[in-house]
Amino acid sequence: MDRTRRNALKILAGAVGIAALGARPAAGQDSSQRNPAGKSASGDPNPDPAADPKRAKALLEQNQKDIKKNIEKLFQLATELKDEVDKTDATTVLSMAMVRKAEDIERLAHQIKERAKG
Repeated sequence: MDRTRRNALKILAGAVGIAALGARPAAGQDSSQRNPAGKSASGDPNPDPAADPKRAKALLEQNQKDIKKNIEKLFQLATELKDEVDKTDATTVLSMAMVRKAEDIERLAHQIKERAKG
């Protein structure tokens, strides 16, 4: 019983931490080191951003908008879960709705992390 609540609170704390950090890159992290071969996950070479700066800028802006939208949703879900946990009696088991919401938070936090990596 307490273990489930601890796990839910750990997920909540992690999600809030990710939301607080947003899309900030780690200190000393060089974007050229993320993909030194210059190829995408499919193996195709990345288009040269200098060749089409408008396209690259549009992609970056869309990515930033998606990250912000997902962070707002993450914050909303985390707040709702926190409210539900606060309302729950300490001697009861977490409801399935709360567990599902924690899983949704975890899934969304992972999506934000992957999008922030690029």
